[in-house]
Amino acid sequence: MNASTDANDLVLLDRLAEARRQLSTQIAQRIVGQTQVVDDLVAALLAGGHVVLVGVPGLAKTLLVQTVARALDLTFSRVQFTPDLMPSDITGTELMEEEPGTGKRAFRFAPGPVFANMVLADEINRAPPKTQAALLQAMQERNVTVAGRTYELPRPFFVLATQNPIEQEGTYPLPEAQLDRFMFELKVGYPTREEEEQIVMSTTGDSEGQVKPVLGGEELLAMQRLVRRLPAPPSLVQYAVRLARSTRPESAEATAMVKKYVSWGAGPRASQYLVLGAKARAAMDGRAMPDIDDVRAVAPSVLRHRLVVNFQAEADGIPIDALIDLPK
Repeated sequence: MNASTDANDLVLLDRLAEARRQLSTQIAQRIVGQTQVVDDLVAALLAGGHVVLVGVPGLAKTLLVQTVARALDLTFSRVQFTPDLMPSDITGTELMEEEPGTGKRAFRFAPGPVFANMVLADEINRAPPKTQAALLQAMQERNVTVAGRTYELPRPFFVLATQNPIEQEGTYPLPEAQLDRFMFELKVGYPTREEEEQIVMSTTGDSEGQVKPVLGGEELLAMQRLVRRLPAPPSLVQYAVRLARSTRPESAEATAMVKKYVSWGAGPRASQYLVLGAKARAAMDGRAMPDIDDVRAVAPSVLRHRLVVNFQAEADGIPIDALIDLPK
């Protein structure tokens, strides 16, 4: 990397940090509180990762995603997952059309809602596994195959899924291998009393906050590439790997609680996302190199959906976050 490239990267890094501040301001036009969730969501987008949002109904998860898409000037689509949703309802389908004048018939591909920069998979666990798999394949490959032809998805491409943690009737929980494709699992909690009062005041009047675009798709892609170019010190990589390995009960790094309560720990993708998430957080602050505190900050969101606990953990009421040890 030459000096001019370094200088350009530093300019882009400053632009990224400023865009993060502007983005937070625009999101606050519609979303009250949830600062940590917003920061983690922005970090995932800068790292090019997908996110699953877990929270009870009425916590503005859908509004948050719509607001972020508008502030980033990205195309947006929403898919309400239901038990009768078919894979073609997501990816698209081929339609038979007759050409005017000639009368010839030919198939034309009609793209589904997955052909957007940001796709909201609302209540993803309500659709059957076959439909879930169609979306998750698109997440991994960034393309879809219909009738033997492969179609590239737009860039950037994100899937933000929501799940309701309290209602399990009629749901198809995502298998761990599929959950692993999400970079973060973010818990959306209840607002504080003051925040809830502000929410009620702002949503029961006749005015609505206006969100202005902060970034375009091409600029966001450039920032994603910048995040990947940020150097990660060997000590940080070693810490991230040790942290991921500490969640595996058979590993020497595992704690006593992990050995007792965890059946399966996080795989290597967790180590990758810990480093990428740390880089994104550093870039959001305008720093050219992440540190271990950045890894610690993203660790719960990266690891919590990658741990499979045993019956003993459920019987003893042990929350998954309590099993994630963050050594200094």
